[in-house]
Amino acid sequence: MIVLATLFINTSCAVKKSVNMDSLSFPTFAYEGHRGARGLYPENSIGAMKVAIDLPIVTTLEMDCHITKDKKVVVYHDDFLNPKFVTYSDGKELSGNDDKGLIYDYTYDQLQKFDIGLKGNVDFPQQIKTATKIDLLADLIEESEKYANSKGKKMFYNIETKSNEKKDNKAHPEPKEFSDLLLKVVYDKGIAPRTVIQSFDKRTIQYINKQYPSIRTSYLIDAKNTKTPQELVADLGFKPFIISPNYKIVTKKFVDEAHILGIKIIPWTVNTKEEIEALKALKVDGIISDYPNLF
Repeated sequence: MIVLATLFINTSCAVKKSVNMDSLSFPTFAYEGHRGARGLYPENSIGAMKVAIDLPIVTTLEMDCHITKDKKVVVYHDDFLNPKFVTYSDGKELSGNDDKGLIYDYTYDQLQKFDIGLKGNVDFPQQIKTATKIDLLADLIEESEKYANSKGKKMFYNIETKSNEKKDNKAHPEPKEFSDLLLKVVYDKGIAPRTVIQSFDKRTIQYINKQYPSIRTSYLIDAKNTKTPQELVADLGFKPFIISPNYKIVTKKFVDEAHILGIKIIPWTVNTKEEIEALKALKVDGIISDYPNLF
């Protein structure tokens, strides 16, 4: 395994040098479908991405990733099978060890016995109820690229590493392995120039900034944050391409200070037209929404 990891790192370094990050300019304003289009279709699925792609204004597909027991990268938000919307393939409720079972404890093939769309999500009443599987990141990108090409579009990708220092080697691998596995898919699928890797876990984007400097990064900030953009940069030890705060803490001062540093501000998760317009008035650089149809 050590030899394979070394080979991959050497290969990825070679790939990085050949990627022209200016081949497609970052959107002037990033309109991002959160988990594809969570408010309208089962989240983090190929179908949700297609719903977002169908909206001409959407520039970016936002999604979350976890690692399976057999080291596959899957598109899924929680580190566990969430009984709020996950069932077995026949629609029956989760039971036994599967009820809130950790994604990291299942192989990809084992995850295929579950469904994330039949039950629906009570928090999103407009979301269609339809049989939906947990997808591999590779498959989701491939299908999204094909579908976008059929529409004459080139999508950007905002991919989150769902990691937490307290859960290393329990709910997910350590940041290095997590990042290497994810970015191998990104490079293999040829979307590196159109990809941002985001995380609340600064260790992930610190590692990516050092080992994959051509990949754009975004620092996710929750509503408890009291630090200024300058303080966040000092905390990280480098300047991320984007700071992505909970929309409730975004102020004109915060946006202006970030822009002085050359950092974009793209808030999450903004789900009303009024909030979207208010944030645009503050000169943010994009919006992440469960309802990209509101853009």
